[in-house]
Amino acid sequence: MSAYGTAALATFFVALEQAGPWGRDAATESHLPAAVGRSLSQACAERGGRLSLIRRPGRHADDAHAAGHTAYLAWAGDAPWLLQLSVADPGTLLDIDLDALARGDREAVLATAPGAAPAEPILLVCTNGRRDVCCAVRGRPVALESSAAHPGRVWEASHTGGHRFAPTGVLLPYGATLARLDAATSAEVLAVAGTGHVPRSVLGPLHDRGRSPLSGPHQAAESFVRDQAGITDLTALSVADAGGTGVEDGDEDGDGGSFTVRHSDGRVWHVALESRARTELPESCGKTPVRVVDRVGRLLD
Repeated sequence: MSAYGTAALATFFVALEQAGPWGRDAATESHLPAAVGRSLSQACAERGGRLSLIRRPGRHADDAHAAGHTAYLAWAGDAPWLLQLSVADPGTLLDIDLDALARGDREAVLATAPGAAPAEPILLVCTNGRRDVCCAVRGRPVALESSAAHPGRVWEASHTGGHRFAPTGVLLPYGATLARLDAATSAEVLAVAGTGHVPRSVLGPLHDRGRSPLSGPHQAAESFVRDQAGITDLTALSVADAGGTGVEDGDEDGDGGSFTVRHSDGRVWHVALESRARTELPESCGKTPVRVVDRVGRLLD
């Protein structure tokens, strides 16, 4: 199945280190105080962002007294950026100007985030077995092995969505969401991420789920062009609706349509997107089949 257009929507991310076990809803079912987790999650969601709990790859002792928490603030919209800070009390993240983060105002965020500093791109790999067993069984070995090649830049994450594509990951700050990862591919991604690119090997419907700031159809149209033209620069393309009804012949979900994809160098592609519902695919390991949408693109003259 194509992974195009399946990235969870988010224009920004708050990633907070929380060691120890996680429940299905990690923000409220971990050693993070439930009220703090609930408030952070709600504050991010209300502004179009996502809270993700993260932990270092490897064994996770049930220690409720781990000192200090690493946190990341990522803007995934135009001109992405990533900040890293350390907090003794996770509740202090609620004092950060999340409205500024939601509009990508880096300087305003820095003014309310003492000690925050620019960080290299990081990869969050979903490993929360309480939410989905595939993520734990497949994701944890990927996170552990790839972290050996890039220490401190790979984190286990509580949830990325799209369990049927496990192991899944999100590259911050770009919000580039990836499917069916392995350790070698993850290491390749981080090797070039500092330049704002991804390796050619992750382009195409096997691995590329899309960039989180875009809607599902826009994700799919951009990913399709990225693969067709071999464009690895994560900030080079922009997508807009091309008008019309938004429904192609044979489109079963009303989620297709025509789109214009532009490159910063002036190149333009016109894409027709078709979405077809499929019901025979399991949502994840050992689960019953569910209805999912498979997006397919083609270039227009």
